[in-house]
Amino acid sequence: MRLLVYHGGTEAVKTPLCDFGRAKLDFGKGFYVTDIRTQAAQWATLTAKKRNARALINVYSLDKEAFMAEANCKVFENYNSEWLEFIVASRRGLRPWKDYDYIEGGVADDRVIDTVNLYMAGLLPSDIALGRLKMHKPNNQICLLNQLLTDKYLKYERTEVAE
Repeated sequence: MRLLVYHGGTEAVKTPLCDFGRAKLDFGKGFYVTDIRTQAAQWATLTAKKRNARALINVYSLDKEAFMAEANCKVFENYNSEWLEFIVASRRGLRPWKDYDYIEGGVADDRVIDTVNLYMAGLLPSDIALGRLKMHKPNNQICLLNQLLTDKYLKYERTEVAE
């Protein structure tokens, strides 16, 4: 079964690259997509404003089951202590993602980043941070870190203008 996923930005990305971008992102240096179109549209719009460019959404079909059957995967079902520690380790450059091919879970976006930053700075204990995080319904991001599996199971469909 193929799942439609989206990558928001300002360029058409027909051939995604997994070894591109910054290593200190939530789930590391990989190609990020989401199964939530509105989330991709919001990201594309935000990026386009910063770059004074047109907001675009790249649409792909992902054979998620086949990808995950061959991959070393990590899936975070919600904002929990494991997710929080993973995000903190990534942001500190510790590369907790290095042994994974596929990581999926909530986004440390504008809604939750203040809580994450306060926790990282030691100004908020984990139980309070987790209590705050549980008030937010996670968005969803999928980070594809294995180029061979991405080439095999992610198929470019089209690029659309974000609305």
